[in-house]
Amino acid sequence: MEGGGDMHMKNGKTGQLTGKNVLLGVTGGIGAYKAAQLVRDLQREGAQVSVVMTESATRFISPLTMETLSGNPVGLDMFSLTEERTIGHIDRAGWADVFLVAPATANFLGKAAGGIADDLLTTITLAITCPVVIAPAMNSRMWAHPAVMQNLKALVQRGVHVVSPGEGELACGEQGTGRLAEPELILEEVIANLRDRDLSGIRVLITAGPTREAVDPVRFISNRSSGRMGYALATAATRRGARVTLISGPVEISVPVTAEIKKVATAREMLTAIEEILPETDWLIMAAAVADFAPAKVLKDKVKKGTKQELTLQLSRNPDILEAVRSLKGDRLFLGFAAETRDLVENARKKAHDKNLDLIVANDVSGKETGFESDENSGVILDQGELAEEIPRMPKIQMAEKILDTALKKWKAKKR
Repeated sequence: MEGGGDMHMKNGKTGQLTGKNVLLGVTGGIGAYKAAQLVRDLQREGAQVSVVMTESATRFISPLTMETLSGNPVGLDMFSLTEERTIGHIDRAGWADVFLVAPATANFLGKAAGGIADDLLTTITLAITCPVVIAPAMNSRMWAHPAVMQNLKALVQRGVHVVSPGEGELACGEQGTGRLAEPELILEEVIANLRDRDLSGIRVLITAGPTREAVDPVRFISNRSSGRMGYALATAATRRGARVTLISGPVEISVPVTAEIKKVATAREMLTAIEEILPETDWLIMAAAVADFAPAKVLKDKVKKGTKQELTLQLSRNPDILEAVRSLKGDRLFLGFAAETRDLVENARKKAHDKNLDLIVANDVSGKETGFESDENSGVILDQGELAEEIPRMPKIQMAEKILDTALKKWKAKKR
């Protein structure tokens, strides 16, 4: 199997924002209640959070709640003596490493696009020089209004990053696009805007998850991979500016915000997808745990529990994906994974040689605390069969960053 283990990116502190200051603006929409979760999510990643609220926002969530959660005074009044003596709108703007407005109402979008500064939040908006992320939320008809679209376009042209609203049931009871994006999606955009965009211009194809090989209409052969390592790599690469396509087997993980995803089930479907997309990419990262074998024949009907005779499955070998696409490598960077239970380095070195890989990540999946179905991972990276780096146990999103660091160094060396 070509497998990389797993990681759950939603839970647990990974420190992606350690040492960073996030200024959170909250405007008057029903989605303001999600701002409380955002504060917690940002803090969980190590950020210091300061909150500024419009007067309308205080009708939906109390300043006391936001102050208690953030641990910092909430900015409310442009003319507050406390505000002006301590931080003030200029000081707040200078303090921030990223400025996030969530939710951003249609009223705020109009003021920000027109340069209007009639309260503390909009005044700060004009004084900000750091990256700006806004997450609009409003009724679907308001969202589709030409004036809102024009204001949004103007902000995007100025470099503002937008987390588009989601689709579903709105507070008014209607169905449509306009609800505030989920906090984890907003968090991803904040993290992305604080990363070095050192992978900009690089097209990366990543595979993730297991494959499923059908036995009958309800049963299949698979493995324990949940795809978390591959998804961690896709998340980290998009944060660093790469254009990522993720080919995923069946998993229970949210899609990285800006990655294009193609879902497959079987090894042959994964191979077909890779052959289709690979010519347009620069890197191939094979983190998927591809089944080596599949039933030679898929039974038409479900095998009943009461069947008296034993069921014998005849298996046939699945195509070796890396071997199948070897002729397409050219000057592309190929990075593979070796999920091993013994002789880690030796087996990985042989696989790297046999598959003509530039880099291979070998990890021991026999333990309970790393590898498959674990939030953490460890392993070694081999460069042309030689040990390049040992990776101690760490969250898989951090391991993904280290893998990408090594891949980027190798890529620069190949391009010389």
